[in-house]
Amino acid sequence: MSAIHHPVHPRLRAAVSHIMTVDLQLPGPAYGRSAPFPPTPQHSLNFYPGDATRSRTGHQAFADLPACAIIGPQTTKVDLAMGSHHRFVTVAFHPGGLHRLLRLPMPELLDQPLDAADVLGRELREVTEQLREARQPLAMKNIVEAYLLRKLADRVASPLERSLGLLLRGNPADSVENIAALSCLSLRQFERRSREILGYSPKFFARVARFSRAYRLKVRQPECTWTVISHHCGYYDQMHLIRDFKEFTGTTPSRITREILAAPLTLQDDLRI
Repeated sequence: MSAIHHPVHPRLRAAVSHIMTVDLQLPGPAYGRSAPFPPTPQHSLNFYPGDATRSRTGHQAFADLPACAIIGPQTTKVDLAMGSHHRFVTVAFHPGGLHRLLRLPMPELLDQPLDAADVLGRELREVTEQLREARQPLAMKNIVEAYLLRKLADRVASPLERSLGLLLRGNPADSVENIAALSCLSLRQFERRSREILGYSPKFFARVARFSRAYRLKVRQPECTWTVISHHCGYYDQMHLIRDFKEFTGTTPSRITREILAAPLTLQDDLRI
């Protein structure tokens, strides 16, 4: 996927990792093929100012996503189908950043993409209208960034939010107990607050992060064997990797490889987590 990663305004960096834009014409019939999108540890605000993007879970029918979708904690794979003109803007949040914007308990968003206009109101609808008129990726980024500056500017990340970012690294030394100490909370308080702002426990969050690293490595290097990937991403052995793939994608690593190769776009190769 051809994507542009835009650095964010310094006043947003405590909450927002980056803003990514995509604007491309896809060959073949619109919505003719789908692409897998398994769980990632990254929450986002996704705008679709071009042709609608369609989504399904399992064997459900495809349904259009809203013009702006809130993507919170995800534990199951979805399939996405795109129209001929795929325009896309995503705001990628640091751990806790989406919670700071919405002020909602993240477990309420578990595997439930929400229409952002229903949650954030009229001002967000105006942003989506402006994006439909924008013609350049930088213009789209600037429209979204201006909205975020009105909502999130100059808010300082808490010690908890900063410590949760360590779980994305997959360093064995970053145990939940050590990270709880860095967040200046007891282990019980750390786990309770983490569930509120992430949507699940910190240990589960670390599992999603490890799985996502393995999946994205396969997307980027399809010739790489699953054995090599399991060791590179910190799995004890390949059976642990297979267990996570069955839980987070509903299928085996070999089957998801075929889905990746058949997809019109590799949707997660440009994620920066």
